[in-house]
Amino acid sequence: MIRISVKPAPQHEISPYLYMQFMEPLGVSDSSVDAAWDFVEEKWQDKVIEKARELAPTMVRFGGCFASYYHWMEAVGPQKNRVPMKNHLWGGVYLNQVGTHEFAEFCRRVEAEPLVVVNMESEGYAHWQHPKNDTDRTGTAEEAAAWVRYCNDPEDALRISHGVREPYNVKYWQLGNETSYSNGGALGFTSDEAAEATRRFAAAMRKADPSIRLIAWGDETKHYTRPEITDRSWCRKMAALDGIDMIAFHHHFDSGLPDSVLREHLYRKDPDATWQHFMYAHNSLNDTILRMRANRGAKRLAMTEGHFSFPGKNRGTTLCTWAAGAAYARCHNVIMRHSDVLDIATLADFFGNTWQSNAIMIPAPINSGEAFLMPVGTVMSLFGHHQGKFAAEVRCSGDCDVVASVTGNTVFLHVQNTDMHFPREIRLEVEGRKIKKAVMYCIDANPMTEISSQNPHVFDPKTVMIEGETVILPPAAAAAVEIET
Repeated sequence: MIRISVKPAPQHEISPYLYMQFMEPLGVSDSSVDAAWDFVEEKWQDKVIEKARELAPTMVRFGGCFASYYHWMEAVGPQKNRVPMKNHLWGGVYLNQVGTHEFAEFCRRVEAEPLVVVNMESEGYAHWQHPKNDTDRTGTAEEAAAWVRYCNDPEDALRISHGVREPYNVKYWQLGNETSYSNGGALGFTSDEAAEATRRFAAAMRKADPSIRLIAWGDETKHYTRPEITDRSWCRKMAALDGIDMIAFHHHFDSGLPDSVLREHLYRKDPDATWQHFMYAHNSLNDTILRMRANRGAKRLAMTEGHFSFPGKNRGTTLCTWAAGAAYARCHNVIMRHSDVLDIATLADFFGNTWQSNAIMIPAPINSGEAFLMPVGTVMSLFGHHQGKFAAEVRCSGDCDVVASVTGNTVFLHVQNTDMHFPREIRLEVEGRKIKKAVMYCIDANPMTEISSQNPHVFDPKTVMIEGETVILPPAAAAAVEIET
């Protein structure tokens, strides 16, 4: 029998934004935003809103690489006056029917805090600043400050002229996207150039609204074709800047083991090997956060993108399996273990109709079925709906991955059985308190089960009333446990 013992004394407060989702127009790579928008009715697709409410993201980020050649004023005002733009990374043309107003409306409808990424001089990439056969796509500090005023100034004349009297009150802004990563083999800003640009943008945006919270990019240099090019000083330089509240980084990862089987269709050949690789993958996320912790100074951290990313079909067909869901459960437990310094985090690409790294899969065509949660979405929804306000200390005597949190007299556990073959009998203990009632919400599935439009509810959680202080956790299962004391 495994003993899970919780010390219920509240530790640090846990940020509500560790269940963020990430919205980016992905062009012809994944219809994403366009798939979720009803171009005839000029509104969000009802089934996407409904499923997003079930997922319940606490924050939604608008931007990504797309932000590096985005001019926000092309996507405000009457729909008929919007200016289409070329999507220089993801391909195709974006019609800008979803802009600031539509993004803010989405956040309001799903009760999520908005986070916006601003175009910070196109990250210094010349091919995005002045792309062939296009206008100047360079974002300026003045443009960013004007966006802050448009969103937050109660008297902003432009927003009011668009028929929106009440401000959107966007409090979180990220300056640039992946400023230290190479794009298309090109190099953008150096760390010194990025720090100077960040300083200028922060000053201009804070002048527009001193109350906003600013997130600077701080991950180390990653050049994908020339790994010898590296600069690990980004985080330290951003940590030294005044006017910056958080430092952003991303984590896109494989298993972390040699000869990964999590690519193409290799995962179907040996389920045990696939499970082994997935159960190891959380280690690289932990290593990345530890590296950021070591260089952040007094700044808070924000993982504004994070997910498995594999070469091959749709960013990894294996991500439709429950084995991936179990791996994401362990990754989210890593996030919770760093919640003393981590304020924002995500593990998915939110919604679309192609990428398997999405939290929500949209049917294509839209009326051919229902939108459904991918494994990562089911885990984030499960844990997010059963989450305490404060971290708590927990000990586990066996091979389960567990974190704990508390709100008042209620203890919350997030548990993953790391064995794919055998169930685990678990004894629950809350030190110094008597358990009055306990309920387990459990996703119980064979690790090789794959979700699709044909079985969209295969990973729906089951409710188990716990009799006494012991419960059986099925093989490979993820569970949220609520304990009233």
